Amino acid sequence: MTLRYNLLDEPLIRTRLVAGGQPQSFSLPALLAALGRDEIRDFPALRPHQRHPWHAFLVQLAAMALHHADRDAIFESEQAWKDALLALTPDDQDGAAWCLISPHDRPAFMQAPVPSGAVGSWKNRLSAADELDMLVTSKNHDLKAARMRQAEVDDWLMALVSLQTHEGFLGARNYGISRMNGGFASRPAIGVLPQGYWGKRWCRDVLILLAHREEIAEQQGLQSEGGVGLLWLEPWSGENSRAFASLDPFYVEICRRIRLGCADGAHAIFAISTGSKTAHIEAKARNGMTGDPWTPVDTAAGKALTINAEGFHYRLAAELLFGSKYRRSIAQVPDAGDGSNGLVVLAQGVTRGQGKTEGYHERRIPISPKARQLLIQKQTDRLAKVAGERVYAISQIRNVLWTALAALFDQGAAKDKFSDSAKNKASDFVKPFEQAEDIRFFDALNDQIESDQPEAEHLQWLLSMVSSAEAILKNAFTAGPQCGEQRYRAQAAALSRFHGGLRSTKKPPVPILAEYYRQQSLPKELAHEQP
Repeated sequence: MTLRYNLLDEPLIRTRLVAGGQPQSFSLPALLAALGRDEIRDFPALRPHQRHPWHAFLVQLAAMALHHADRDAIFESEQAWKDALLALTPDDQDGAAWCLISPHDRPAFMQAPVPSGAVGSWKNRLSAADELDMLVTSKNHDLKAARMRQAEVDDWLMALVSLQTHEGFLGARNYGISRMNGGFASRPAIGVLPQGYWGKRWCRDVLILLAHREEIAEQQGLQSEGGVGLLWLEPWSGENSRAFASLDPFYVEICRRIRLGCADGAHAIFAISTGSKTAHIEAKARNGMTGDPWTPVDTAAGKALTINAEGFHYRLAAELLFGSKYRRSIAQVPDAGDGSNGLVVLAQGVTRGQGKTEGYHERRIPISPKARQLLIQKQTDRLAKVAGERVYAISQIRNVLWTALAALFDQGAAKDKFSDSAKNKASDFVKPFEQAEDIRFFDALNDQIESDQPEAEHLQWLLSMVSSAEAILKNAFTAGPQCGEQRYRAQAAALSRFHGGLRSTKKPPVPILAEYYRQQSLPKELAHEQP
């Protein structure tokens, strides 16, 4: 078998340039040089859930190459990058380790050598690039399996990187990566998205990794020098695992035994795979705490972040950015070089279930100039306080709305224990309220942080939330009782529950609102008292 599809020399990676959106294909070294100039707008082959795997791979690879070259600045030329990448694979100077297809007893890109090269027992054959990808078809995905049978080379490249660096446990002999909290978890990513394009973020994160290399090595017990960095270079029989402590801080792992090939006389790529008796890296006890530059860690629980089917909802996002529960990833902390305007924190991740993938989640969280400065100075107490107050207020108004809706659907009965049917309907009708608040949460939070009158801004936000909740309640009238007296009683009871709940002075759900309504009623009360 000859070497095919050499990433070091062949322009196999399709891009669109920043300049006019023009298409241009690059070799891997040429791509790294172009990223250094921030010339890349996007990658046509890249599917949404592959964005972070591809970014993380390019960052870890570049940081590893720069460190190996004893360099703390980005290479400028294609040749310099090629030399640096070849230096990472000294036993494969012909570039085999950077080819998508090579003899099976030698490394191929993201594919470990097969001892003796024997693949006759590998029965699982994949003819489409998306079959290789980490995603498992589920009802929550618009993606369908085995659609990409006319795939380009970089379709296979992206799928391979996605699988090998982000896949979880999929049953016996199909183990997942080390950089996640358990086989049914995921590898979420939180990082700053600076002003610019792909290259701007790439450069930023490469330099961050270099600056924190010794810290990662010391904290995680990894090898500051001489550790294994590219896990696809060494033979892997699937019989045993590599010790975590033997790895480089920037290691790029592979979790599956995969080999790509081409049919005789054809250019169509296919893949063959087989299982393994153990995970490639022995890291189960670490609970995903591997020094991943993009993954926050739950410090109390001692495990890496895992997202559920809600994704990066406003409660979790606020905690990740401003709270104390999670140790922030090194990539998510803003610095002075990120730009003062338009700063965004990007959260990405796949929700994984048992034997399936339940959804891809991505959220872009705007950070205002004042919030950015507080984060840089690590003065997050004010941000945490304001965010916490808002999370609490949303939950309280949501509860008041839910109770009013339940009263409506229970025909206005004067009781607190509602029927199951009423509770289910109330839960359905209250969802749009919280979804709307989720969407505007960080924009509204930034408005308060930037305001010269934060208390007034906060009150206006609360009042707008009340208006939205009341509108939802009144719209629900059409789904409540519709006949005569029952209709009047149910609607009146619902409105009474809603307004009475917000104005309660005994245990006000939102004290600021209760006090506002009290102040508003004082002139009327005084007027009634006058003779």
